[in-house]
Amino acid sequence: MRGAAPRIPKRRGRAVKKHEAHPYTVMTVCTGNICRSPMGEVILRHEFEQRGLGGVVRVESSGVSDEEYGNPIDPRAVKVLKERGYAIPAKHFAHRITRNEIADTDLFLPMTASHMNALLHMLPLSKRGEVHMYRSFDPDLPDPQPGYESEIDLVDPWYGGMREFETAIDQIEAVAPYIADYVERQLEARG
Repeated sequence: MRGAAPRIPKRRGRAVKKHEAHPYTVMTVCTGNICRSPMGEVILRHEFEQRGLGGVVRVESSGVSDEEYGNPIDPRAVKVLKERGYAIPAKHFAHRITRNEIADTDLFLPMTASHMNALLHMLPLSKRGEVHMYRSFDPDLPDPQPGYESEIDLVDPWYGGMREFETAIDQIEAVAPYIADYVERQLEARG
């Protein structure tokens, strides 16, 4: 109807705030986008859905390299995710983070210090404050001193076996609630 106010979508029986029409975007980042970052994407998406924020927060993943371009999630990562009851995306297309993704992302979560450094070189200055290492949200880990961020790297399961994938998923799951808490505070601050 011409001249009518735009309809505001509803979420759980209440009006959705304006900023919720444009989802807050979280980007998990690893090397090739086939192990750690897709595992983080799946687990964080589940965490936000459990909190009723699935329509408000969008979670995506990418890599800092295009070496795995087009590949699906590593089968070992799929196995540990399924064993823990997570829904696996029907399609996953490994890729290097794009300019559009950079522009649309509100929170970047690199899995290691080397991913963080590579990402920082790709980002405009205005986006660099939105980069936080994934495990930096773990309250049980000490804050790394500048230059020692690798002390909180998420384990790289690629060269290992199922034990390394179990360790990686344990680390990702342990921190997911704290990241979700942070994002909820960011959403509240947006008003």
